[in-house]
Amino acid sequence: MFARTCPSRSALEHVTGRWGSLVLGALGPGPLRFNELRRRVDGVSQKILTQTLQALERDGFVERNLISTFPLRVEYSLTPIGASVAHRLLALFAHLETQMPAVLDAQRRYAQRADRSPTSGDLSVGPSSG
Repeated sequence: MFARTCPSRSALEHVTGRWGSLVLGALGPGPLRFNELRRRVDGVSQKILTQTLQALERDGFVERNLISTFPLRVEYSLTPIGASVAHRLLALFAHLETQMPAVLDAQRRYAQRADRSPTSGDLSVGPSSG
């Protein structure tokens, strides 16, 4: 995984990217149609959702299922590999949610330190040598 040429890196990027992890998590409870999935993953554009689903399908995490009805319906569901990954992602999501008070506190403390620190362009430690 840590080697530059490792083939698992692209799959890791698709799974852990902003939208990939949310799509996998959203599909965890069961199949969804495209617009249901788009509503569930609030903020994702149609284009990005389409690209994310294609990448996850190519990697074997998501299945695109055509349902023979009129009009034709398409549902997305997790493959067994996708379900396994989604299970772990959902556990990570739950853990992160329980840690959010500490995260928000750390962000607040960091912002306070940043407000007190010298400007970002002023990295000098001592007197000017120029």
